[in-house]
Amino acid sequence: MTVFDIRDIPFSHRGSWFGISPVIAENTYADDLHLVSHQTGMHPILRFAASAAPDLTVVATPAKLAWRSPAGAIELVYQTPDTIRLRSDGGLGMRIAAAATTLTPFSGTYLYRDPASGALVFTSYETGRRYRLTVLHGSPLAVEGVEMLGAGDRFAEFPAGVPWEIAIEEYETARPPFGRPEHAFNDVVTAAQAAFDAFADAIAPWRTAATPAAGLAAYVLWSATVAAGGFVTRPAVLMSKHWMDKVWSWDHCFNAIALAAGEPGLALDQFLLPFDHQDPAGALPDSITHSEVLYNFVKPPIHGWAFGLLRRRLGEPLDPARLIEAYDLMSRWARFWLDHRRPPGDPLPYYQHGNDSGWDNATTFDPGRVLQTADLAALLTLHLRELSALETELGLDHSWDEVAAEVEKDLLDRLWDGERFVARRPGDGATFPSGSLLALMPIALGEALPAEVRDRLVAGLRRHLTGNGLATEPVDSPDYAADGYWRGPIWAPSTVLVEDGLRRAGETALADEVSERFRALCERSGFAENFDAVTGRGLRDRAYTWTAACYLILAEAYEGRRRAAG
Repeated sequence: MTVFDIRDIPFSHRGSWFGISPVIAENTYADDLHLVSHQTGMHPILRFAASAAPDLTVVATPAKLAWRSPAGAIELVYQTPDTIRLRSDGGLGMRIAAAATTLTPFSGTYLYRDPASGALVFTSYETGRRYRLTVLHGSPLAVEGVEMLGAGDRFAEFPAGVPWEIAIEEYETARPPFGRPEHAFNDVVTAAQAAFDAFADAIAPWRTAATPAAGLAAYVLWSATVAAGGFVTRPAVLMSKHWMDKVWSWDHCFNAIALAAGEPGLALDQFLLPFDHQDPAGALPDSITHSEVLYNFVKPPIHGWAFGLLRRRLGEPLDPARLIEAYDLMSRWARFWLDHRRPPGDPLPYYQHGNDSGWDNATTFDPGRVLQTADLAALLTLHLRELSALETELGLDHSWDEVAAEVEKDLLDRLWDGERFVARRPGDGATFPSGSLLALMPIALGEALPAEVRDRLVAGLRRHLTGNGLATEPVDSPDYAADGYWRGPIWAPSTVLVEDGLRRAGETALADEVSERFRALCERSGFAENFDAVTGRGLRDRAYTWTAACYLILAEAYEGRRRAAG
């Protein structure tokens, strides 16, 4: 059975916009678990305070969350994505309180008793939703703060010593009373486990003891999936149900690839979601949340590479209409880079800031933020090649072959200095070397690389390879920082792009090393946003979906090679 640490991974359910977690803000851990919503931002709504008991522990599995002690237990399960049930065997009590202790005209949570249903209702100003508490068995020991304004505690307290059971529903304006439960608590647990098992079996049917983190990786993706809502126009896998509760316009590609074989509809939704917000110039947004779409930055054009890999993993081919749709959307994205991110007369595109690259503070950008970089030219080349392949498949006139060849040629002519790739400043053409792994990302071109360039890149990659995987800055560099974001830590997306490029370049031994070390890292340290390159410790957000997705991508390929080898 998959068991996880609730401090690292929230307890949630596919389709739900809330989770149960002690993490109530960025890097902020409460003593008690909270119901935390991700609509209109990240907001702790309700606090679950179990009665004091010796040796109280919290145990989380995909189907059930439990507070346990020798005195008894309280269990929590999702009946549906917007409804949870809690029950006590009588050994433990619990106070369920509004997380905010002050109600103003613009913030906080108001508590009232609904005359229509008799239930207690917490109304959150932050989310605009109601959270209705219905008693199914037993009765509260105390209720405080009903209709109270201003400062003060608002809660329902359930006693220890007698069994009780309640339901809590999230809704907008009104719904019929909860009534008598149609399903017994244990049946709800069984159904929740079956729903997760079906998802895990669909996206990771290949998992074995040799890929022991696959089940937990599947849970990270399943539990971070939300229903369409607000600006999230499709069912979406958030990057996390901690504070990284967005969809960024390159993170989504890795989730789409991991889901493609077992959940093709969800995979395509992940790939297409940012394109639902493509602007008139063809740019994709930087990020999307329930209540905002940001265009202040973009992200790198990995979408052609990702779409090709996604298609190869789908169980059935896409129909021509869907291919034409994808071709048109990705053509507009290419035109953005070619028409709006190239200086007049200069064939190489540029980033306006490190954030555009996805490698926000990489040392590549220390000499300046507006740069033409080798990773961008290489990724745009791959994107253009995928468009050209689609033209051939769809019988369209070829318009991208020559452009792809031009960008690739200028990558080698202008950014390769004979020993390494450099960054170039548009305008004066000044060039800057960098020790960042970003300068080695043209390895993603794989078999298209000239042999001399490939060999130099491979040698550079070995300098970045630690016992835990590919450091984004060599650990012996004076610029290395253990928790320096893109200035040292190991990241999932760079790992997958490098591994794939190495394998296509024929460097299978090094590709195997990169895959093995990253998989082992996840199996030891979970699915953090990034990892200390030396110790392997998980850093930042510990429930990051693209990390889980990248583990699944690499683990599935490893299992395939293992089976093929007999």
